[in-house]
Amino acid sequence: MNLKEIIAQCCQQNIKAQAKVYQLFSDKLFGLCLKYSRNYEDAQDTLQDSFLTIFKKIKQYNNKGSFEGWMKRIAINTALQKYREKSPLQIVKEESIEDIEDIEEVEYDDSIISVSFLLETIQELPDRYRLIFNLYVLDKFSHKEIAKMLQISEGTSKSNLSRARLLLKRKIEVYQKMQQEA
Repeated sequence: MNLKEIIAQCCQQNIKAQAKVYQLFSDKLFGLCLKYSRNYEDAQDTLQDSFLTIFKKIKQYNNKGSFEGWMKRIAINTALQKYREKSPLQIVKEESIEDIEDIEEVEYDDSIISVSFLLETIQELPDRYRLIFNLYVLDKFSHKEIAKMLQISEGTSKSNLSRARLLLKRKIEVYQKMQQEA
């Protein structure tokens, strides 16, 4: 059975087809949910809520574009909605971003820095920085799209991204120095 047939069966609320979609895509979507969550448990909740929404709205998927991409968009929106419900993002409006230098890409030794450390470091960012960093850097949304999603200005999005990069750069540099000295 191909994906198109599985999706058609999901539209008819076939539990086996839904289980197959979950089996095929849960790992990828969980990784996405983990990027937007503070911890593993929050990511699990977001994943479950995302699949509930996916199966509720699956008839809206019109077989145009990537099904996985459509599901990822739902997972991202679910994660953002959870933050809005939990507490307002309290995004600080930035009048000017001139005080923030362009942050150079972080140079790091991947024999010292693990993927789990990077994920953990991103998860430790303040919510507004983490969300914007993930949306822009990892999921390739534009500042215009982010501004619309979070109801902020493009300048605020850019400023928060710069601050997120600066915090990450500092944490990575400190960690690398500690590892090299050990």
